[in-house]
Amino acid sequence: MKTLYFRIVIQTILIMVLASVIAFLISNVYYHQVQKPNNGKKIGKVASEIVSLYEENPDQDIDAYLNHIAGLHYQMYLFNEQGEGTLYGEPFRDTSLDRDTISGVLNGNTYQGIVNYNNGLFITGFFEDVLINSIGVPLNVNGEKHALFVRPNIELQFGEFRFFLAVLLVLTLLLSFLFVIINTRFIVKPITKLTEATKRIADGDYSSELNVTRRDEIGDLAQHFSKMTQSIQKLDDMRQEFVSNVSHEIQSPLASIQGFSQTLQSEELTKEQRNQYLSIIEKESRRMSSLSKQLLMLASLDKEEDPLQRSNFDLAQQIRQVLFMLEWNWREKDMVIEMDLPLTVISADEKLLNQVWTNLITNSIKYSESGSSINIRIKSIGSAVEVMIADTGMGIPEEDLPYILERFYKVDKVRNRSETGSGLGLSITKKTVDLHGGTIEVQSELGKGTTFYIRLPLM
Repeated sequence: MKTLYFRIVIQTILIMVLASVIAFLISNVYYHQVQKPNNGKKIGKVASEIVSLYEENPDQDIDAYLNHIAGLHYQMYLFNEQGEGTLYGEPFRDTSLDRDTISGVLNGNTYQGIVNYNNGLFITGFFEDVLINSIGVPLNVNGEKHALFVRPNIELQFGEFRFFLAVLLVLTLLLSFLFVIINTRFIVKPITKLTEATKRIADGDYSSELNVTRRDEIGDLAQHFSKMTQSIQKLDDMRQEFVSNVSHEIQSPLASIQGFSQTLQSEELTKEQRNQYLSIIEKESRRMSSLSKQLLMLASLDKEEDPLQRSNFDLAQQIRQVLFMLEWNWREKDMVIEMDLPLTVISADEKLLNQVWTNLITNSIKYSESGSSINIRIKSIGSAVEVMIADTGMGIPEEDLPYILERFYKVDKVRNRSETGSGLGLSITKKTVDLHGGTIEVQSELGKGTTFYIRLPLM
């Protein structure tokens, strides 16, 4: 498998090579379209000046004159009418030139060899040391026609410069490759750490810490990964705690059922004792059944992204029906129910909200003394509705308030064994309110009562 480090290095090198090739092609096109004609004009002007200077003083020795000009880094070839040629300056690599070209110059035409020399797209054509790659002008020597072909001795002038450019190019490429490798390692190193941390998390180790301080996308990725690791750790802790709590909640009634079942096998028990033990077994069975139903409901709410089945209904009428269903419970305690329930149509999951009001009102009845009261009020607030359920019961200690909506949390300080539930009712209530996009707030004072405020959007 190709690593990210290898991919980045190869891709960067390919980009550098591709960019170099494209730049080379563009520069060559520029040379052929712009620079080569300019070079032809410049060298043609030099050739014309060489002829003009000689014709101003035709008595001077032509060989001495042209050798002097050749000393200024020019290569020249002089042809007479018989086609015989004389070299001045450094020799050409190739002196082949067709007779028609020489004849044309002898007849007074200018030969544009540098402009017309075709060497493909390569700029190196300008450095081709051949006679055909020159400028030809007519020259009159002692009354005889001659053809003078001139080109600059580029190799002599730019030999050292080309060597310098070659060295510079090699060093540039080597340093570029080196910097690419170093930079790629710098980029890949935190990703490698992320990969190693991911493997450790896959093995169940959530204690991995990433010391990545970079302020870029990779740094953000590392920070988000660390937060994700913490969230996974928290979820795993919650899972273990959940399993432990469920095991404890199930084990307690099972132990009671098992113990009293064994006791019932004794023939010495009176009928009254048997009935008492059977009643306890029935109560613990109902407790287990209630626990399993609540667990199934929580699992269902957690599993589905949008488990709500919305419909329009009167919220006030729903709460009245819950109070009617629980009438035996609050009348048995001789409790007073105060209501302010105006008509309020809401779009929500009727079944789930019914469970919310049942949980809250049941708790208010359960943890209130005989003769106390429960106040239930509905109030519209803009595009939302607020339901208040307040009791004058035993209340909740201040230190327990932040946790009462958590799963399996029980306020054991004020609730005895006979009154303790599963610790899931308020968790289901909060989950349902959250799914509806609402909020739940609890205010309580020990010995004075508890008030729940549930705010839900109307639509």
